Amino acid sequence: MDSGTLSGLITAAFIVVFIGIVWWAYSKGNKQRFEEDARLPFEDDDDRPAKQGDKQ
Repeated sequence: MDSGTLSGLITAAFIVVFIGIVWWAYSKGNKQRFEEDARLPFEDDDDRPAKQGDKQ
């Protein structure tokens, strides 16, 4: 096997992995989870534990 064949096989493997990641990211099963994760920065932080330097 020469370097051109090996390079082609590695490129094909990366394309398959990339398509798999895109399919996973846009699948309907993950939509609700991603929407919940997108709202996390806007959630209240009242229930976070106090840091060591914070006054209680």
